[in-house]
Amino acid sequence: MQDPQFHKSDPMSSALESVVGRLATKYHGVFSQETVARAVDDAWDRLTEHATVLPPFFPALVERFAKDQLGAAAQVEGLAPKTVPEVLFVCEHNAGRSQMAAALAHHLGGDRLGVRCAGSNPGERIYPVVIEAMSEVGLDVTHEFPKPLTDIVVRAADVVVTMGCGEACPVYPGKRYEDWEVSDPEGRPIEQVRLIRDEIDKHVHELLTTLLPDTAGVDAKHPVGSA
Repeated sequence: MQDPQFHKSDPMSSALESVVGRLATKYHGVFSQETVARAVDDAWDRLTEHATVLPPFFPALVERFAKDQLGAAAQVEGLAPKTVPEVLFVCEHNAGRSQMAAALAHHLGGDRLGVRCAGSNPGERIYPVVIEAMSEVGLDVTHEFPKPLTDIVVRAADVVVTMGCGEACPVYPGKRYEDWEVSDPEGRPIEQVRLIRDEIDKHVHELLTTLLPDTAGVDAKHPVGSA
């Protein structure tokens, strides 16, 4: 049972009502306001499940998560066109490996690639050492947060990449899956996390050359031009 502090107080409820209004406007003609409201409620429930403290900007995280889930649902249900390949990166806590992979893939693929990431058992925040390692190659992940794995984002993905999430990721026939054996950066010093980052970078580059062939000439080791 959730801690009573996570019950929706009046200010929080008001903020969530505003979230529903914005998303209902965005998805007007695609989803009803009732469907959007259910998505926001589900986002609240999922994001508070593993939380111990709710930051003041928590409604913004709920909005981002609900928006992503609605976008995936629209693709799966054929209500929105899929114009680019969609990749989903999954690890256990969505606090290290999958976040690094998503940031690198987004940087390399830009608007030619859809990128999502999630955790089979999401943590509360991205590991600080991961934030440091990514900042060294010019990528800011401070605005990201661990997200729970949902069935809908798996169904929306063209490629699902797992990195130590066990058997939690559902498997759909005909979908492309890859499993990368990459060490977990949790509790490791920055020197080791840099090596993990660069290993993920190489994997990402190899993946993207199969999805976006014109990326083949990009330097695989340091695509953001780090020293």
